[in-house]
Amino acid sequence: MQQIEFELDRDHVELNQLLKLVGLCDSGGAGKAIVASGAVSVDGAVELRKTCKIHAGQVVTIDDIEIHVVDAA
Repeated sequence: MQQIEFELDRDHVELNQLLKLVGLCDSGGAGKAIVASGAVSVDGAVELRKTCKIHAGQVVTIDDIEIHVVDAA
C-alpha cells in the first residue's frame, strides 16, 4: 500500500481538495466525482460527503493509497 503524508497548514481541508492537492485527480470537480463514487474512506469508514472537513490526524484511503494528514506546525 502506498502512503502519502500531507502536511496541513490550516485548520482543515475539504476532502475533494485534498485529493487534488496530493495529485490523485486534476481538479476539485474530479475529486468530488471520486468521493461520490464511494471509493474514498476516512478513518476506515466510506465517506460520501464531497466537502467533508479533513483535519490533522485523519487517514484518507482510496484504492491502495493511504493519505496521512499531519499538522505542518
